[in-house]
Order: sequence, then C-alpha cells, then structure tokens
Amino acid sequence: MPRPTVAQLAYGSCTVIFSTFVMLLLSGASSVVGVAVVAVSALALGLLVAVTVPLPGLRRPVAVVRPAVAERPAAPEPVRPVPSVRASVAPPAREPVRERAAS
Repeated sequence: MPRPTVAQLAYGSCTVIFSTFVMLLLSGASSVVGVAVVAVSALALGLLVAVTVPLPGLRRPVAVVRPAVAERPAAPEPVRPVPSVRASVAPPAREPVRERAAS
C-alpha cells in the first residue's frame, strides 16, 4: 500500500477540522452522541477528500481533437530540389617543416 502524499494529508486534515467545526456550529449538537456522529462523519469526509486527491504520478489521458477531413489540406506540395552550390575551397597552405636544432 503506497504511503499518502503531503497533499493528501494536508487536504484530509483541513477537511476534517473545518467540516467538524462547521457541522458542530450548524447542528448545535451538545450531547455526546451528537458530537460523536459529527466527528465520525467529518473523519469519513476527510478520508474521502484525501483519497480523491490526484496523485502526482498518475495522469488522466486527454482527448485529442482532430480536425474533420474537409478541414485538412489536400496534399502537401512536393519538395523542389535546391540547386547545389559548391563552394570552392582552396587547399590548405603548406607550412615549412621545422627541424629541431641540435643542442
């Protein structure tokens, strides 16, 4: 089982904290059973959010939109050969041979 990412932990924790706070305020629960129900539902919601956070390595395939047949160009134009131009390069100049002087 892969370990949860930092994003999953952060989103799940924030969801649990904020949803618990909001549900306790809206429901006005003061009994032990009411607070327990709110806490369990907040934990379930936080788990759901943490599981649905997209993983960095998994990417969903994207649909490729291709143009209709009528919108495509008919046929590509043939490539015309370019007349070749040969550059005339002079042969390298010869350097005089240097001999070692006797020491």
